[in-house]
Amino acid sequence: MSDTLTTVARRWTIADLEALPDDGNRYELIDGDLHVTSAPHTYHQIIVRNVTGTLDIWSRQSGAGLTVPGPGVIFSPADAVIPDVVWVSHARFSEILGEDGKLHAAPELAVEVLSPGTANVERDRVTKRRHYGDWGVQEYWIVDRFARTVEVFRQAEGALQRAATLLETDTLSSPLLPGFSCPVAALFADLPA
Repeated sequence: MSDTLTTVARRWTIADLEALPDDGNRYELIDGDLHVTSAPHTYHQIIVRNVTGTLDIWSRQSGAGLTVPGPGVIFSPADAVIPDVVWVSHARFSEILGEDGKLHAAPELAVEVLSPGTANVERDRVTKRRHYGDWGVQEYWIVDRFARTVEVFRQAEGALQRAATLLETDTLSSPLLPGFSCPVAALFADLPA
């Protein structure tokens, strides 16, 4: 199944999302616009597993927070997204976890793995980056399985600004995650060359 994105013109709310069928698609709201994506490629999910595992090992060793793959994050009645991975400190987690099991404010870190297609790339590189920045995500990673890079964006002057573009030969670290270090190549483990 291909990774496709369809945007439907209408102002949607979380109440509208709850009425949609459970049909295997992922539904997200960004500024009231409905974004629908199909199930991602297996390689996409392998990278999600690798990012989650790497962050989770550091989180457990440091005791600093939790790594969560694919959580529902609700910013407002017209803004609900499903990042591929988030990291949230223990203190923040207890503040933003709702009774519905979703996060109701920004995690400190959001990670998206790019899917092919112009609309998907535009959504992750532009729309979600702006959106995450506006709602207070402190750091945003875009993992590109095709270029085998990680783009790192950090909050600066009220927006997520590019801090680095890391190649497969580089090491990923973050001031947000003291002591965290990961070879970028490890995020692409188990993928064909």
